[in-house]
Amino acid sequence: MKNFAMIGALLALSGCAQIDDYNNVVKAPAPAGLEGYWQSEGPQSAMVSPEAIATLVITKEGDTLDCRQWKRVIALPGKLMIRSDDLYNVTHKKDVYAIDRDGDRLDYDRMTLKRVDRPTQECADYLQKNPLISPLP
Repeated sequence: MKNFAMIGALLALSGCAQIDDYNNVVKAPAPAGLEGYWQSEGPQSAMVSPEAIATLVITKEGDTLDCRQWKRVIALPGKLMIRSDDLYNVTHKKDVYAIDRDGDRLDYDRMTLKRVDRPTQECADYLQKNPLISPLP
């Protein structure tokens, strides 16, 4: 019973941004230098397999695509949100992930992503069939 109380207290104090209605999230433009393509480099402990790849696409206007692939592609469109001076990606499924940038690296959903010139072919194929609202970088 103590464990459940402790977990509940930690969740309450963690500052998690809860989103009840994706349509009410105010989209924020990407801060300078954030727009573009970001991709996992090498195995990531947060991913299901060492072969899995995560790609985050960010437009200047703040539209995003969280594209993860291993045996199949899971792509979630979203938008950037600023809350208390912190930057988040909110997917249309109401998943909220903090984005912390350090030069050409991002900390995102327990992963480290690096800037790349283009998304993987699988994510590019998804974008061609399902374009984001804002133009791509």
